[in-house]
Amino acid sequence: AARVLAEKMGKDLGVSIVVENKPGGGGGIGTTQVARAKPDGYTVLMGNIGPIAINFSLYQKLSYKASDLRGITNVISVPNILVVHADSPVRSASELVQLAQKRHLNAATSGVGQSPHMSSEMFRQKAGIDTTLVPFPGAAPAVTALLGQQVDYMIDNLPSSLPHIKAGKFRALAITSGKRSGLLPEVPTMTEAGIPMQVTAWFGLMAPAGTPDAVVHRLQQSARKAMQTPEVRQRFAELGGVPGGETPAEYDAFIAQERKHWARIVKTSGLSLE
Repeated sequence: AARVLAEKMGKDLGVSIVVENKPGGGGGIGTTQVARAKPDGYTVLMGNIGPIAINFSLYQKLSYKASDLRGITNVISVPNILVVHADSPVRSASELVQLAQKRHLNAATSGVGQSPHMSSEMFRQKAGIDTTLVPFPGAAPAVTALLGQQVDYMIDNLPSSLPHIKAGKFRALAITSGKRSGLLPEVPTMTEAGIPMQVTAWFGLMAPAGTPDAVVHRLQQSARKAMQTPEVRQRFAELGGVPGGETPAEYDAFIAQERKHWARIVKTSGLSLE
């Protein structure tokens, strides 16, 4: 999705945009690189809920500060999905909670500090259950663990579990968005399933602090224009995602609220990483 957006933005801006993946450190490596980049608009970050919001309360030390970055616009928001293996006897979120009250369960998470991990932590808190969260280095190995029935369930970003749900290998129990997904209209929301929680994983563009307002505005307008093209909208829809396009001020305000929200979840969990 990032590459499709970059291609459209590049054409609009008259430049060639290179997408460089920088994994590691819960997204911190790539975030730090952009935070330290020259604030001229030529180096921007496709950040997400982990390094931009959750990490500030989860990690004791970070190599970047909130003030090192400024928002451009949100790009896409996708729900998370609670899934079990298709062979599991569990057929609803309430049945999963009941099972967890009878015996200890293990849940796969795609790393530490990312949306699936913290959604799993929130699920434990809201459902009042004690399960073990098993972190894997990414969504692919976490999904593989559930496919191999090495764990009992997982909460995953919808795009990575969707193919396995469609193939009948996973059973979707509930979705974390405020309303049901058009891709899985039969799957209830967490709230409908009796778990009072709502989570959206979001991905957006950030610029180094000090980037001129005019440059940030131009990038936001270009991104918004790209998100309105049929190709990008179709790609986002295939992922179960909702396009963004907010102004920089609106995005900064949204991020500030997300940081406060996740700080409460992290504090309740007692999690703290070095």
